[in-house]
Amino acid sequence: MGGMAKVRLKWVKNKNLDHIIDTETDLKAACILKDAIKRSPTGFLTAKSVADWQKLLGLTVPVLRFLRRYPTLFHEFPHARYASLPCFKLTDTALMLDSQEQIIHQSHEADTVERLCRVLMMMRTRTISLRSLHSLKFDLGLPDNYERTLVTKYPDHFSFVKAANGDPCLKLVTWRDEFAFSSLQKRNERENNVVVVTGEEDSRYREFKRGQSALTYPMSFPRGYGAQKKVKAWMDEFQNLPYISPYDDASNIDPESDLMEKRAVGVLHELLSLTIHKKTKRNYLRSMRAELNIPHKFTRLFTRYPGIFYLSLKCKTTTVILKEGYRRGKLVDPHPLTRLRDKFYHVMRTGFLYRGRGLGMVSKEELLLDKPDDDGPEDEDDSEEEEIVEGSELDEDSEDD
Repeated sequence: MGGMAKVRLKWVKNKNLDHIIDTETDLKAACILKDAIKRSPTGFLTAKSVADWQKLLGLTVPVLRFLRRYPTLFHEFPHARYASLPCFKLTDTALMLDSQEQIIHQSHEADTVERLCRVLMMMRTRTISLRSLHSLKFDLGLPDNYERTLVTKYPDHFSFVKAANGDPCLKLVTWRDEFAFSSLQKRNERENNVVVVTGEEDSRYREFKRGQSALTYPMSFPRGYGAQKKVKAWMDEFQNLPYISPYDDASNIDPESDLMEKRAVGVLHELLSLTIHKKTKRNYLRSMRAELNIPHKFTRLFTRYPGIFYLSLKCKTTTVILKEGYRRGKLVDPHPLTRLRDKFYHVMRTGFLYRGRGLGMVSKEELLLDKPDDDGPEDEDDSEEEEIVEGSELDEDSEDD
């Protein structure tokens, strides 16, 4: 790297953000199973057909046990021919929630198309493998069968191609100038437009728009870090480097320079901004590393900039979260789909709590009451508990998902 000083930081555990990973691991698994049942020509799935899905779903318990935990979503019944074979179909409540989800997908289709375009615009060849995109489907808020219902409706935006190795890919047909504006640029433009500024500040902003000045990242440090002089000096140095948009060509930047490191931080920041939960798994990013033109050992960027990113090690995986997307364990700007998923999770939890007393005791109206705060941590502050774990111990080369 260049002349920017580097500070060795310890990894700090954030209990509120870890709690999100705990809850959303089960939520994502339930949503995947819901979509699989809906896709099934029989309208149900057998316990045998999903027995080996545990790793795919990211579960720490067998799939059959998981399905039985949530009777408000999954109705169990015996197979018509094999009475000892459990089968599962969607409850009326699950079907109602799914219909609400489809309405959201339809009404926010333009937003989804823009998000998908922007992901492709960050790729070196404007292409992403369908395998990588499928991994990001839940995080990006894509509809279940997006290949047929979304992509094919926009032939002037997307096309299906094959990579040199034969893998099916999605390619951007035409560059979209109107989308080549990062979330960080939008945020700074909003802030600069809202505040009544002096002539000097206005001049600085004009310089930034011409690429002649820096663009700062919002940062939220673990307790104690922000006050450390060496950390503050390092972050000031980082913030003062020119901002390179993730949509700009970076081929002429020295790959070993501080500027390239800031550019890589910007790419990861933008990709996480495009996810509706402002987070994704590290391994999903690894599969796109070459196309995104980020370092091989990119995990060090997450541990080196704890004011921007948080790494969670919950649920036997490594998840990276954009810290500015959350306040007190809640999304700052929730997408309508995340609000529906909150309701979906409430229905799951209600079924789990009542499963021993019989579902007849719970009305559909009660199930659909939106009570997302019931399951959050009792402590409402933003406190973070320090773990004695060095950032370097989060091994970049370890496999987790």
